[in-house]
Amino acid sequence: MDPLGIQGAWSVTPRIHTDDRGSFLEWFRPNDLAVALGYRLDIAQANCSVSRRGVLRGVHFADIPPGQAKYISCLHGAILDVVVDIRVGSPTYARWEAVRLDDVNRRSVFLAEGLGHAFMALTDQATALYLCSTPYAPGREHGVHPLDPGLGIAWPPDLEPVLSAKDAAAPSLEQARVAGILPDYASCLGYAAQLQEHDPTGGQPAPA
Repeated sequence: MDPLGIQGAWSVTPRIHTDDRGSFLEWFRPNDLAVALGYRLDIAQANCSVSRRGVLRGVHFADIPPGQAKYISCLHGAILDVVVDIRVGSPTYARWEAVRLDDVNRRSVFLAEGLGHAFMALTDQATALYLCSTPYAPGREHGVHPLDPGLGIAWPPDLEPVLSAKDAAAPSLEQARVAGILPDYASCLGYAAQLQEHDPTGGQPAPA
């Protein structure tokens, strides 16, 4: 696992074993994630989305607590996956980082509770998989407009973004801040500390 420049976000590049039969890789290693987080991640829901080229989903986030941590992979095709720091008071507030996820390098991205997430499909039939720490709950789900000039996310210039009506109507980052719907950085750190405190394993790997 390699930490991104935004606290609470990592990229994960697996070792792919290939032979004349095909390939094999370890897609998700909860022990590695537990060591990085200091607590073991509960997986409450697994999602799968299929998007045509240019489809842009996000920027999505959930209220803290409990928020929604995500582990994102691309099973087929390619996506540009983006983590956005929307935590008010964070030293990297309004910063974003992009990682290409595809069916060649099999890289994944993990983002902790309180961070924003978005991606754009770079190919047709781009299939994204999400492991989520909490179930979907419409009442605590929010969004920031992915084309907000205040964020300035560098989406591929050769693609015309295709947004849902909900994402197209999302507020800018500043509008969301003024409305008071963005997560608070200190609250996010406090919630992570609670998860660490209540994890009897202390983030230690499970026995083999």
